[in-house]
Amino acid sequence: MIVRTSSEPLALSETLRRTIHDHSADVPVKFTTMEASLARNVSAPRFRTLLLGILAGLAVCLAMAGVYGVMAYVVSQRSNEIGLRMALGASAGDVVALVLHHAMTLAAIGLAIGLAGAVAATRLLSSLLFEVKPTDPLTYAVVAALLGTVALAASYGPARRASRVDPAIALRQE
Repeated sequence: MIVRTSSEPLALSETLRRTIHDHSADVPVKFTTMEASLARNVSAPRFRTLLLGILAGLAVCLAMAGVYGVMAYVVSQRSNEIGLRMALGASAGDVVALVLHHAMTLAAIGLAIGLAGAVAATRLLSSLLFEVKPTDPLTYAVVAALLGTVALAASYGPARRASRVDPAIALRQE
């Protein structure tokens, strides 16, 4: 039974309980508000969404750490080349641009492969999407831009470190 009231909903509970008990004494009665019923119905999807958001944030952090590690390794392996470039006249900005260009090339390849995998996997996740088309181009563009920004931010530290390579020390190691 649903009752609409302009006063406090639970204030009518005792009156309704007596009325129902008078008509049928063996019927169990439970009172709740529409807000509580709605909150109970959306709690599971809300929890799944929160969990998915937390895991997505963790995945972005792991991706950032991975890109940083790979670029730090690449810069350490190419320190002699970077030192030679600087000795021949490359500025610190040129070195930063070189490393960032390399990082963004790798990120673009990874994004292309990831977007292809995401399009293929949307059929599996379509039940979790609410009012979003499985092939929504805006969503893919925002995610690609976010991951590109994360890759750029993660690569900036190793690029700055590469620009501080002393050419004399790098050439001596050669």
